[in-house]
Amino acid sequence: MSVTAVAADQSICSPLPVLGGDVTVPLVTGGEVTYAALDYAASAPALQRVWDDVAAYAPYYGSVHRGAGYLSQLSTDLFENSRAAVAEFLDCREGDQVVFTRSTTDSLNLLAAALPEGCQVFVFETEHHASLLPWRDARVTYLNAPRTPGQAVETLERALADRDPHGPALVCVTGASNVTGELWPVRELAAATHAHGARIVLDAAQLAPHHPVSVKDLDVDWVAFSGHKLYAPFGSGVLAGRADWLREAEPYLAGGGASRKVARRADGGVDVEWHTTAARHEAGSPNVIGVYAIASACKALTEAGFDTLVARERYLIGKVREGLAEVPEVKVLSLFGDDAPRVGVISFVVEGWNSSHFAAALSAEYGIGVRDGLFCAHPLVRTLLGGEREDVGECGAPEAAPGEKSLNAIRVSFGAGTPDEHVERFVRAVKELVRDGARWNYRTEDGRCVPDRG
Repeated sequence: MSVTAVAADQSICSPLPVLGGDVTVPLVTGGEVTYAALDYAASAPALQRVWDDVAAYAPYYGSVHRGAGYLSQLSTDLFENSRAAVAEFLDCREGDQVVFTRSTTDSLNLLAAALPEGCQVFVFETEHHASLLPWRDARVTYLNAPRTPGQAVETLERALADRDPHGPALVCVTGASNVTGELWPVRELAAATHAHGARIVLDAAQLAPHHPVSVKDLDVDWVAFSGHKLYAPFGSGVLAGRADWLREAEPYLAGGGASRKVARRADGGVDVEWHTTAARHEAGSPNVIGVYAIASACKALTEAGFDTLVARERYLIGKVREGLAEVPEVKVLSLFGDDAPRVGVISFVVEGWNSSHFAAALSAEYGIGVRDGLFCAHPLVRTLLGGEREDVGECGAPEAAPGEKSLNAIRVSFGAGTPDEHVERFVRAVKELVRDGARWNYRTEDGRCVPDRG
């Protein structure tokens, strides 16, 4: 469907109000412009609704699970009601646990610490480092990047068929790539996983803000995501799913809240009885504000309706992709091809440009914030760019000078709060930079390309 046809669809909603929508930034060429935040894949701006809910609660802040006072009781109810709201948002099964963490990375490290002894982990090289690296104490099989969704399923099935069928196994897979935005065949991968007696965890950091995620429908064992990508502030995340491995593992952190009973022994030591609920892995005073913000974001997205949110995002994706297709020097990165369904995440390289230089010019001359580098998915970006697995590159810090080739890319990403003008300005800026070049001089400073201010 063309952008014009999509624009005529009355189901497309207006952007959701977000913080920072009216922030202006200076341009090196003079004047100011409203900032175009097009780095949602790194951190999405907080929804105004979320911020308002947090501000309304803030005067009633109190300790959770530990106080008899009114504010403590109110905060405890709010905290546990937030857990229920997240479970509803994810369509969890009866008996699933929702554990609050600091981020997707924290969630997957928690699960890694809870793996049964001898567990074998299978993970594609295409994963974000948050789901590629936590499995240090397990036997890990890294799978090569597939070039079609069907190939992804076939690759996993072959790997699982060769494993020890009697030991525990876990598959970790993304729902949507943080590099290409492409949707992965999660339901089919889950079916293959379970057919071979293994379990699967879904990294939904890039999926949950854009599409509904149903634990039941996808049939995944766990799902992890971050609040700061779901239009909530930094510092909160979720691991939700089956309780047994979590209940049987040692607490992720030892301390108050995780312990149910602690008693001295006659020999001078202590005996500890740990909680078997989600509290087992939530030691310490929890981030009540962050948890409530996640719950508020879940409710706001549900009330806005994912059908209309998805329709608007497809419209924006079409505008960006059609605009970039008009620039022969631009190469969009993809695993599954141009027709693959995706979320609002698009990475590309520009012939004749160092990616850091291009991103710096977008910021300094047009007030557009994008990401450049390897996006904490080094093996995937190197594969897409035709580099070798051992090629050196830093996440977001290219070493090449302006004009020099680097093994890095540019990423533009957007979502529920993105207005049309931001993507239109981006497309116009790309065309102008490629046609006319930068209007300012740039230099490399601490590994990054920055405007040369003399």
